[in-house]
Amino acid sequence: MTEYSKYIISNKASIQKALLSLNQLSSEALTLFVIDENEVMIGTLTDGDTRRKLIEGCNLSDSVLSVMNPNFHYVRKNDINVQKIKLIKEKGIVLIPVLDEKNRICQIFNLKKKKSILPLDVVLMAGGKGERLRPLTENMPKPLLLVGDKCIIDHNIDRLIEFGINNINVTVNYLKEQIIDHFRKPRNETRINCITEPCYLGTIGSVKFIETFHNDYILVMNSDLFTNINYEDLFLHFINNNADMSVVAVPYTVSIPYGVFDLDGRNIKGIQEKPVFNYYANAGIYLFKKELLKHIPDNEFFNATDFIDVLVEKGYNVIRFPLTGYWIDIGKHEEYKKAQELVKHM
Repeated sequence: MTEYSKYIISNKASIQKALLSLNQLSSEALTLFVIDENEVMIGTLTDGDTRRKLIEGCNLSDSVLSVMNPNFHYVRKNDINVQKIKLIKEKGIVLIPVLDEKNRICQIFNLKKKKSILPLDVVLMAGGKGERLRPLTENMPKPLLLVGDKCIIDHNIDRLIEFGINNINVTVNYLKEQIIDHFRKPRNETRINCITEPCYLGTIGSVKFIETFHNDYILVMNSDLFTNINYEDLFLHFINNNADMSVVAVPYTVSIPYGVFDLDGRNIKGIQEKPVFNYYANAGIYLFKKELLKHIPDNEFFNATDFIDVLVEKGYNVIRFPLTGYWIDIGKHEEYKKAQELVKHM
């Protein structure tokens, strides 16, 4: 018996049997999926549909076939369409069946518990020494420092899991035993895979030590970020723009409190009074196609910025995704204090 068996009912069952099954479900998802004798899904049955049919004159002894809806939403096991899932969610539908090539149910997504279902593998970089946060990091790796009542890295992992991401890797180095021990047990039923970096290989070099990626897209991010980025928006922006790589960017404003000269050599052509310049800064979150891993060298120090330069030089479509929520890079004591203050209001 699977964890989703409670949502499945045979086409030979009666309406009364369906009502008994619905009564045992959580009030947030009063839906059953009807299957035939070959376990092929043929329709859906909701509490509302059943009550309406009974009012119209159906009997409790009638077959569920008389009340089921043969036109239903679903996604394919090997083709998780994120745009389709988003549209289904916007219609208020809570449960989405995942069908195999024979139209048999192999999984059911509950959109009350997940913000989306993203076909991504994630790598969290957690090998740094956190030197600017000493003495806090002298005996504890930075990703395990608490923000509120939760470790920095757990804030990130829990949010990734909310978006239906199950394949999560963490690369470790400094005080690695503490992080490995932290993830010995699954996090929210998701097992976290820790990979030891043999030496410091920059901000993306250790990705090459992960033996297996299960999806065609990889998300690499720093483990010490505190952010509410919408990963579904990031992924759809990536897909809709036919990107090879997307770099998350945060707005950064520079205000100069003086008049600035517009010069031609030594000659003043004009003056800008207290100008404001707007830029986008690298947020340390990168989404790219798995096939691009070949451009990351083996066993060499290699930063994510080096990776960007290589891809741009080779003509790949590298785009930026503007982050509109909050984002704090917990690298210094000031940022750590900001995160501690922000979490109080969440």
